[in-house]
Amino acid sequence: MATAALTDKTARGEELRRNNIVIRTYDLWKTYIMGDQEIHAVSGVDLEIKRGEYVAIMGPSGSGKSTLMNLIGCLDTPSKGDYFINGYLVSDLSDDELARIRNKEIGFVFQTFNLLPRATALHNVELPLIYAGVPAEERIERAKQALRLTDLEQRMYHKPSELSGGQRQRVAIARALVNNPSILLADEPTGNLDSATSAEIMALFDRLHKQGNTIVLVTHERDIAEYAHRIVTIRDGKIHRDEVNPH
Repeated sequence: MATAALTDKTARGEELRRNNIVIRTYDLWKTYIMGDQEIHAVSGVDLEIKRGEYVAIMGPSGSGKSTLMNLIGCLDTPSKGDYFINGYLVSDLSDDELARIRNKEIGFVFQTFNLLPRATALHNVELPLIYAGVPAEERIERAKQALRLTDLEQRMYHKPSELSGGQRQRVAIARALVNNPSILLADEPTGNLDSATSAEIMALFDRLHKQGNTIVLVTHERDIAEYAHRIVTIRDGKIHRDEVNPH
């Protein structure tokens, strides 16, 4: 029986890959035990995202969108349900395989940039390639190319303290891109930026999407979500609405 279930999940993963589906969740749950209470942060989410889509996951604080992002980004494990990323069933992966998937398949962009303060922009962008064991000469060239994509080639030897907030976020986006991931996963990427800089960063995401990148943007701001081509609204841990954004 277990072998049949495994075969079924393998076939399902292959079918998802054939159909260019990068993210697929089936009845995904995340439950926390708080004393004698069960808190369902994510409640039975079915979500499908195809390669090349630009999707915003939107909702107020406490809606479950951040928990869902952590599950999609393989930073947390579901309490129940199945999650396939690029045809791989996440629950079947070992810790080492999961770390490889996170490093290769997902490019993370965080609100707080998460840059090493004493390292140059170039070295910060190199980091995923160092973890992946890419030889020095190749990784430096790939890091430079990623910085060119984000218009930061002239600042590659500057440290974060020598860069503006928008430039630091561009370094973070270059680092997310350097491994050619299946998904660019951005969590409140404009949260620490002023409105003019936010517009510049969102214009960069738009350009990256047009170049073929799959982007999943997590935000509580409607005006930021409006940049995406599809908006998934989360409420009380469930998908409340899933709509194409008519630009």
